[in-house]
Amino acid sequence: MDVGDTIAVEETEFWKQMNRNRTGNLLAGACLKAGLMQGQLAKKLGIRRNMVNDYERGCRSLSPAMAARFSAVLQIKASHLKGRDEE
Repeated sequence: MDVGDTIAVEETEFWKQMNRNRTGNLLAGACLKAGLMQGQLAKKLGIRRNMVNDYERGCRSLSPAMAARFSAVLQIKASHLKGRDEE
């Protein structure tokens, strides 16, 4: 690619990778904003830390019921955790 060439951000591999796990990234961001580490969040949810990690990495789908639990602990709307991968 020449210096003068441009590419839309949506066409970059970074964007595509981030968009594939949008829900996990939103969840990780909400945890960060709440000042909670995975272990702390897991304890509040009554689940194992590796399950929180699985949700953040996109290895586990976020059900509406689990989204409601996360939103209650993180004090955000459950709809904020809905990513493009679930639309």
